Amino acid sequence: MDKLVIIIVLIFLMFGLGHSATSISPCSQTPYPQLCHSLVVTKPLTTIDQTQFELRESALKVTLNKAHHAHGLIVAMDVSSFNERAKVAWADCLELYEDTIYQLNRSLGSNDPGSTQTWLSAATTNQQTCKNGFMDFNLASYLKPFPVILSDFSKLLSNSLAINKVVAPLMASLSTKKTGGRRLLSDGFPEWMSSADRKLLQTAPKGDVVVAQDGSGDYKTISAAVAAAKGRSGGKRFVIYVKAGVYKENVVISRSMKNLMVIGDGMGSTIVTASKNSQDGATTFGSATFAVSGDGFMARDMTFENTAGPQKHQAVALRSGSDHSVFYSCSIKGYQDSLYVYAQRQFYRDCDIYGTIDFIFGNAVSVLQNCNIYIRKPMSGQWTTVTAQGRTDPNENTGIVIHNSRVTGGSDLSGGVKCYLGRPWQKYSRTVFMKSSLGGLINSAGWLPWSGNFALSTLYYGEYMNTGPGADTSGRVKWPGYHVMTSATEAGKFSVGNFLAGDAWIPSTGVPFTSGL
Repeated sequence: MDKLVIIIVLIFLMFGLGHSATSISPCSQTPYPQLCHSLVVTKPLTTIDQTQFELRESALKVTLNKAHHAHGLIVAMDVSSFNERAKVAWADCLELYEDTIYQLNRSLGSNDPGSTQTWLSAATTNQQTCKNGFMDFNLASYLKPFPVILSDFSKLLSNSLAINKVVAPLMASLSTKKTGGRRLLSDGFPEWMSSADRKLLQTAPKGDVVVAQDGSGDYKTISAAVAAAKGRSGGKRFVIYVKAGVYKENVVISRSMKNLMVIGDGMGSTIVTASKNSQDGATTFGSATFAVSGDGFMARDMTFENTAGPQKHQAVALRSGSDHSVFYSCSIKGYQDSLYVYAQRQFYRDCDIYGTIDFIFGNAVSVLQNCNIYIRKPMSGQWTTVTAQGRTDPNENTGIVIHNSRVTGGSDLSGGVKCYLGRPWQKYSRTVFMKSSLGGLINSAGWLPWSGNFALSTLYYGEYMNTGPGADTSGRVKWPGYHVMTSATEAGKFSVGNFLAGDAWIPSTGVPFTSGL
């Protein structure tokens, strides 16, 4: 029997046809079945036309309509009584809900379940980040005036994630039949990156515009070059070459600016630096020295830095919410919250990341490969944590994967500081260290709780074939969600090819991961 026919038969056996459809509803697969029934399914699934595909479309449409409604209500809020910091957090919410509408719109128009799961996860992250902005300032009371509708919207997003995940195997099967599978690459870059982009990353810079502080280029600031790129037409890659120098500015690349690339003269030579932080009135989301949202962003030979220092708490050097973004041979330097892998699919290669607490954090589908991770000296009496992953829903496809990398102490780190691989920022936090070298500074427990027993049974923390004095797992935490992976099949789920939505990938570092891992 044809494979597609078998899949369709299994689907209808699962959900039922005819009379059985009324007793076994697809809504039973969602975390909020009652809401699913009332807002999505209005009649039994009794025909082959009204399959999971129709349910998925209905769920996305209802969720999108609710997002529009929620955004309108937030716009109309009376914030005259808000203090300045609350107004900053509210402004973040406006931006985040606009992006959520965008993510839902493209999910509705997509036949790629993997991309849809990524975009729905980004929408979920946006809603959580809106709340986090107020929490950063200890202003939880300001969330009370927010529309009650936001609670239902969160549930609709969660239902949409669940439904899309159920539909994914059938859609993937159809896609594979059409495309005949994906190409394998042997140069160590993701399969979704064009050959022209790979050449850009590997060869000498040649920008469409040049930034130079001494006036020898087209612009003296990166922000001016980015502004000039807004007027370009077509989808061609736009390359900004930034000559060596220290650029003291906050750079923001908006969602509308796709396929930008920034190339510098090398780590430590081309430096973008600023010092925004939560203590001085910025939300964590808004504190980034360099923030990018436009899809397809790439950076090479750059340093992104936040110099606020450990005493200023949350202070982001680089924030990426760019889908299919690549950072190659870049340095990200900060203290708490240095690298914000905010959302969507991201790849970091040959990068240096410096920080103290939760300094690789966020809710993207992110892989850091062949990177150097340096733990810096925190404030007196503090411990350090490398990661704080932010997955809030079990159906999100997000996580932080650190592969074939090195974790060690920075030049300023002295003995006596307790260092951990991560702690669970959110309930379904997911982080994996694979085939990496862990220095002796890593505490034998490996991982640190966030607060009491929070998330210890729902998180997924994994270690696979790590080396070095800090890799001994005999003294690791005994949490239900912690795993010492011994199966290549299990570890293979987190390889670049699988985790970043590609079928396979050949790592240039020589790590023996193949498409069949």
